[in-house]
Amino acid sequence: MGRRPPRDHCELVKFEATDGVELPGLLYEPDRRTRRAAVFLHGTGGASIFDSNRTNRLAREFTSRGIAWLPFNNRGAHLVRWLRGTKRPKRGGMAYELIRECVRDIDGAARFLRSRGYRELYLIGHSTGANKIAIYDHFRRRNPYRKYVLLAGGDDTGMFYRDLGPARFRRTLERARTKRDDELVPPSITPLMLSWRSLYDMMNPDGHYNVFPFLELMRGVRLSRRKRFRYVSAIRKPSLYVYGDSDEFSYGDVPGCVAVLSEHVGANAEIVVMEDANHGFSGREEELGALVGEWLLE
Repeated sequence: MGRRPPRDHCELVKFEATDGVELPGLLYEPDRRTRRAAVFLHGTGGASIFDSNRTNRLAREFTSRGIAWLPFNNRGAHLVRWLRGTKRPKRGGMAYELIRECVRDIDGAARFLRSRGYRELYLIGHSTGANKIAIYDHFRRRNPYRKYVLLAGGDDTGMFYRDLGPARFRRTLERARTKRDDELVPPSITPLMLSWRSLYDMMNPDGHYNVFPFLELMRGVRLSRRKRFRYVSAIRKPSLYVYGDSDEFSYGDVPGCVAVLSEHVGANAEIVVMEDANHGFSGREEELGALVGEWLLE
């Protein structure tokens, strides 16, 4: 096994997802040895943990409480990129990601942390990262994470319906279902850089992406034929949901979204709304880190 490398406050790391895809991240470790570590899943839209002020600010709050912090760029980071580590490099980034693939990334992060001696693991996700936690829990009912933190989980399917309108939404969804290839969607449909395959994954009301169908219940619109909030309601582990009261992706009605969510979460769930906070908790990262860090240690 060899000797463990010296413990740095912050170390650039690279680990493999369970299918071999190489994923870069930053491992922040407290001065004193700990068995606790939290994994962070960023959102979509070209996100990268290396570009976010949130990364260092949250790190300080977690490490000061004796929790190591592993934010990493998952296969959906950036807009378009090559995924390496497999026999043949393949397209990655937001444009080509399918949300179910997050299971391989999250399992890879857990395997990496366990190899470094961490045994009490927590999973934290922001925006689409929150959706990914619910999907991961569905496919990995028995997993190594003890607690979940879902930050500002959003309703991407509903937002497509709102922006396109009923008729155009149905036409676009059918076109995406038929194509489902790597050709990029024209900007006349969405300003997001997405392949038809990824667009269908995001728009499909009966698909895995539709974790938080707020619009359906708040506006009485039936898009999905399946049980709404089915992934969230199935979570049994202690879970913390956090929203900013000025979240710009909550249809201008954060209280309404939170009220709907509260009807579907399990008994081990807690919901917190932070005042004067937007979708990214910009400028409130330290307060968010303190809130989440204290909850993890309860």
